[in-house]
Amino acid sequence: MIKRLSFLLVVAVLGWLTAGAANPKREFRGAWMHTVYQQQYHDQTTAQNQAYIRQQLDLLQLAGCNAVIFQVRPQADAFYPSDLEPWSRFLTDNGAAPVPAWDPLQFIIDEAHARGMELHAWLNPYRVTTAKSQTLPQGHVYHKHPEWFVRFDGKLYFDPGLPESREFITKVVMDIVSRYDVDGIHFDDYFYPYPVKGVEFPDDASYKKYGNGLERGDWRRHNVDLLIEGLHKEIAAVKPWVIFGISPFGIWRNETSDPRGSKTNGLQNYDALYADVLLWAEKGWVDYLLPQLYWDLEHRAASYLVLVDWWNRNANGRNLYMGQDIGVTMKKPDIAPSTEPNQLRHKVMLTREAENIQGNCWWPAYSLTNNTGHIADILRTDLQSTIALPPLYPWISEVAPMAVEGLKASGKVLSWDAPTVEGTADDAVKFAVYHFDNVDNIDLENTEAIEGITWKNEWKAEHSGVYVVTALSRVNCESVASEPVIVK
Repeated sequence: MIKRLSFLLVVAVLGWLTAGAANPKREFRGAWMHTVYQQQYHDQTTAQNQAYIRQQLDLLQLAGCNAVIFQVRPQADAFYPSDLEPWSRFLTDNGAAPVPAWDPLQFIIDEAHARGMELHAWLNPYRVTTAKSQTLPQGHVYHKHPEWFVRFDGKLYFDPGLPESREFITKVVMDIVSRYDVDGIHFDDYFYPYPVKGVEFPDDASYKKYGNGLERGDWRRHNVDLLIEGLHKEIAAVKPWVIFGISPFGIWRNETSDPRGSKTNGLQNYDALYADVLLWAEKGWVDYLLPQLYWDLEHRAASYLVLVDWWNRNANGRNLYMGQDIGVTMKKPDIAPSTEPNQLRHKVMLTREAENIQGNCWWPAYSLTNNTGHIADILRTDLQSTIALPPLYPWISEVAPMAVEGLKASGKVLSWDAPTVEGTADDAVKFAVYHFDNVDNIDLENTEAIEGITWKNEWKAEHSGVYVVTALSRVNCESVASEPVIVK
């Protein structure tokens, strides 16, 4: 059945390609920039780190990416100044502030926005240490409240069963949301830790106190549900335009465990990590799901072909993006009748053909910027060769901003009136710049006409011709075109 399905999908994809369709106008094109075990941040000076981040963002922008997911809390520490948690050991030693002082989160927000890219702050909620021998700096909350934590396989975790753990993690997230102009908050697949054979997660005490008669698996899922639901409400109350996204392990449940599950045979979010991500989408507690489909097209236990179709049918009304492993994708040849040396085009086209999938995210960003398997070249010249606006979030707002006014050209420099910002999801905070040969060709659906996205109210034109500008709200609703101007 899988072989028959894959053949039909390949034919559909090849047909899509030969039809000459343009790349989509709206698409999530993200990249994960992890900091855990990335020694370069620790070893480089402040100036070197800033230059490195600029270089990485330049390369991601060149490859057509429009969103960066930057890991700011790899293990109950911070890549930003925090009164709640110490500086990350992947940036400095013993929780000390960097010298000279700088704020990596604010820096990457500013640099991403300067390139027309969104910045999603990525946090790991429960993980505290990643090695058995690791010690925590003075001032870490563990030293103040050791009763909130448990050791599993020698590593330290917040106990998800404790209300105090949920309250503290929520406080950390909301500190970021309130202080920084992030476009999104992002959690990945680390909820309850991945199972270790023969080792039980040590939550007997919290289960005895708070279990309320629930079966332990149901109780653990309920604990994570409470965190996700609570965060959703807190974020929506303070900054409803800040997107909350989850990137789960690629299998929710296998069909052998649940008739709603996928035809796979692998670790299950629901049963092993106690993350019921389908429930979160059904309840509207998340704005996007970004499952990590890190397998090849016909993987025996977890086929990408099977899973991309399964997730497409289970989006539950929320945005859905696919997490793509660059190493697997670029090393594996495509399946017949295709003769492509890798599976990149096939995977991307499957997401674009799917009704409920609005984009992709690349793991890891460093493999993309290193051009592993020539992926950056292919994205830049083909699959992401035109600029894409980020997807819409209609449950937050569908209100389009007013048209841009006062557009004028002074030589090659375009400028327009800055709109009033009132602190709502409908604020016009960024702008799309379009270039056309003449006024008769103005068409906002022409993806090749988008010259750039900017958070400023000015732009240096790259060509001569006709320009129009549209306003984009915080959740990417687009205005009608401005009056055109001619650049000579």
